[in-house]
Amino acid sequence: MGRGDLTNAEWERLRPFLPFSNGRCGRWRDHRQVINGILHRVRTGIQWRDLPERFGPWKTVYERHRLWSADGTWERLLCQVQAEADAAGEIGWDILVDSTVVRAHQHAAGARTDSPPAPATKGAAAAEHQGENAVAEFRRPPGGGGAEGEGLGRSRGGFTTKIHLSADGRCRPLSLIVTPGQRADCTQFEPVLEKIRVPRIGPGRPRKKPDSLAADRAYSNGPCREYLRRRGIRHIIPEKIDSQATRLRKGSRGGRPPRFDEERYKKRNTVERAINKLKHARAVATRYDKRGYIFLGTATAAALVIWLRA
Repeated sequence: MGRGDLTNAEWERLRPFLPFSNGRCGRWRDHRQVINGILHRVRTGIQWRDLPERFGPWKTVYERHRLWSADGTWERLLCQVQAEADAAGEIGWDILVDSTVVRAHQHAAGARTDSPPAPATKGAAAAEHQGENAVAEFRRPPGGGGAEGEGLGRSRGGFTTKIHLSADGRCRPLSLIVTPGQRADCTQFEPVLEKIRVPRIGPGRPRKKPDSLAADRAYSNGPCREYLRRRGIRHIIPEKIDSQATRLRKGSRGGRPPRFDEERYKKRNTVERAINKLKHARAVATRYDKRGYIFLGTATAAALVIWLRA
């Protein structure tokens, strides 16, 4: 077993949820070998063509990663690992939300402007393994239309992508969204929270609602607070200085100040540490993928490793 490869215990946790061949469209190359190749590239950031030979043909490894990024397999695996942790009571549901800017390498530019093709798979997903969490096959992944459609933009840091995420109380990503680097944090607040969906082991609906939430001033606006009140989520978000001045200037018409727990807010460093763990993967710390959905798959694979090894 090479450095960074799946251990036997980690492999046994993933194996039941991996797609299998239906016998009519060819066979999958050994999943464990290919996944180890994908994780090696995610960890080191090397070019696909430079993968060591022990992982098999580089084209096979790349195509598997592209396919699983397009059809939602990486996200399903992440959900299943989260479900196991939730069943064991190991998820801290006092969550945190933040974002991080990722510099895009010059190789990330130049994607075709037409929409990416729908993924073609070698076999149907196993109903008993994926159940209600299965993502419809042959759905065309998002993208196309230039850099903006692929989650690439220009910000103060140059050619960048931004990862918006939520993290549990143990520094593990719960949900991930990719946008251009100049996109404001507050615009993705609702999509990030709506993407939290931890299935139950056995009967029951997936858990989507955290016990509480903490975020920085970037999310301190009316729509974000109204959304949290509508869902009944307790939250700690500091008030912006200009908003505070406006409220005080209005006197009694300005309303009461939002609740703020300084001790709870001190724990916001948890999401910063989750971002730090995510960026240990060099293919996440610097974006090399041209397509936005493939980069999201890369970040999701890195998050999956964090959950497996937490």
